[in-house]
Amino acid sequence: MTTTTDLVSYEDALASYDPVMGLEVHVELGTKTKMFCGCSTELGAAPNSQTCPTCLGLPGSLPVVNATGVESAIKIGLALNCEIAEWCRFARKNYFYPDMPKNFQTSQYDEPIAFNGYLDVQLEDGETFRVEIERAHMEEDTGKSTHVGGATGRIHGASHSLLDYNRAGIPLIEIVTKPIVGAGERAPEVARAYVRELRELIRALGVSEARMEMGQMRCDVNLSLMPKGADKFGTRSETKNVNSLRSVERAARFEIQRHAAVLSSGGTIVQETRHFHEDTGSTTSGRVKEEAEDYRYFPEPDLVPVAPPREWVEEIRAVLPELPLVRRNRLREEWGVSATDMQAILNAGALDPIVATIVAGADAASARKWWMGELARSANESGVALDELAITPVQVARVTALVSAGDLNDKLARQVIEGVLAGEGTPDEVVDKRGLKVVSDDSALGTAVDEAIAGNPGVADKIRGGKVAAAGALVGAVMKATRGQADAARVKELILEKLGVSEG
Repeated sequence: MTTTTDLVSYEDALASYDPVMGLEVHVELGTKTKMFCGCSTELGAAPNSQTCPTCLGLPGSLPVVNATGVESAIKIGLALNCEIAEWCRFARKNYFYPDMPKNFQTSQYDEPIAFNGYLDVQLEDGETFRVEIERAHMEEDTGKSTHVGGATGRIHGASHSLLDYNRAGIPLIEIVTKPIVGAGERAPEVARAYVRELRELIRALGVSEARMEMGQMRCDVNLSLMPKGADKFGTRSETKNVNSLRSVERAARFEIQRHAAVLSSGGTIVQETRHFHEDTGSTTSGRVKEEAEDYRYFPEPDLVPVAPPREWVEEIRAVLPELPLVRRNRLREEWGVSATDMQAILNAGALDPIVATIVAGADAASARKWWMGELARSANESGVALDELAITPVQVARVTALVSAGDLNDKLARQVIEGVLAGEGTPDEVVDKRGLKVVSDDSALGTAVDEAIAGNPGVADKIRGGKVAAAGALVGAVMKATRGQADAARVKELILEKLGVSEG
């Protein structure tokens, strides 16, 4: 159960205050082993089966830095236009949590591996907003606590808790923005666009799948309000572990309204962490937020400093892939679509499937048509993402090829896609099994055309009288008689030939 919170309208909040945001995004790296030991990071293993003395923090165990984790951090830093430290080190962040077996987290504090960067993001209307990056640093994840017996899944009201340390020690990169100011009423939209662009960048780099619903990427939304005309930031709240793009936007919007209600009534904002509730779009208090000194940071004595050679950094820079914003702008120009259309493609998760379908031989217009039309509808009805549908870009490309060759029309192509999604085989197998090929042979169509003319003498007379547009009714009759498998263009030609009428 969530508690009722007083809010002011969003418009009233923005009339009196300017929002200031800070976004902290944690990304689980897709390494095979953990950050400081050789334990597997594979998902789905039995609880506590992927642990060792090092990630359990047992006496005498010593950590070793994961080289792939360092390389991934450098890739992310470069893609975010950051400076890469010539020398940096890890620190111990001391705090007690049951799911942190060492009672400290190995992280980076005042010496991160990447710092002082930026990421340009596009908003819904095509406007570009620059988000400045404070730092990107390496650290390790905690274990997982499962609270059993309560109604909310949280520790309050639970009868007992279960601890799984398989995740403890998995490599993380934490990306921290500088204060985001000047977004005004679009602040929640900026937050969503930033996290979305960051997710696409991480995936493009190949360092993580960044699936928010699986906890591979999580966002902490820091927010405060300044009275109009003020130059000093207000007290911030931090909404922890928000795990979807929509929720990032909703959390920022809710906190703007909540802060404004508290301040307008003469109250003061408490610096605290808060929990976001998907069901209501609201936040509730978690705990008072610690400051850096509360964590008693000190350099990690068991790890040597990390000093990436400049040659290595430049080698990594040289092989960075095309970044998402650059790629989208290039594709938008190649495809001749508007910024709004490209945004719709992105929102639908259709960009990569469309590109893969084009690579498989389809033209751009046909690929967009099927992924944004029939396949998007099927995904929505099934409640799955486009790339989770039981059809591949190669199969979609084959459907478009059959349409281009005249073997299928759009109606039949939809039935083929339906069959593939139902597990009936490849497009060609579905065509054969269902007998869906277009009929274009004159001898096969002639009888159906004669029957349509005989059954609609009034329409036939109109056509003979010069009203060629009336032929559509007879074409429809033939299509119905042939279950949509007739070649409509050839049917119309036959109708006009049989009635002695010229198209011109």
